Amino acid sequence: MILLASSSQTRAMILKQHNIKFTQHGCDFDEESIIASTPKNFVYQATLGKYEECKKKYGLDTPLLVADTVVTSCGEILRKAKDRDDARRILEMQSGNKVSIITCMVLSSSSLYLLDISSTDYFFKTFDKKSLDNYLDSDEWRGKAGACMVEGFCKPYIKSTRGLESTAMGLSIEKLLPYV
Repeated sequence: MILLASSSQTRAMILKQHNIKFTQHGCDFDEESIIASTPKNFVYQATLGKYEECKKKYGLDTPLLVADTVVTSCGEILRKAKDRDDARRILEMQSGNKVSIITCMVLSSSSLYLLDISSTDYFFKTFDKKSLDNYLDSDEWRGKAGACMVEGFCKPYIKSTRGLESTAMGLSIEKLLPYV
């Protein structure tokens, strides 16, 4: 049994799909305080910050799993959209471009410390304006890094992929499986 220290329903779904027993409790960390020069450094700092907060709160009696994901395109870190207009701006930046989704995760217990940073690159076709409007109307983009759902809205626009889909969904399960 592990403790998933994340409120992400997608991460929970990935663990369930792989029959990993877990409990889930969110853990707060102020990502706005991070100063990072690259998306990879940002997600690393965010994950370690969350890990330290969760370790204080929950301890390591149960293996602790913490993760964070960042989306980047055109050299910009694409955070969670603040509102519909911000979501449109973020998604239009991804349309027709390369998008990298970087996930960092830590699995830790009294006898194990695993840290992984993985990246998946998507090369997108140009998004259809009507489909984009429908997606924005659905509010499914809320709470998603880069307002992106590669398993949903973005899927039909993928020209090619380099990396693991699970990484893009927020948990590099293939790298986690040997340890759970």
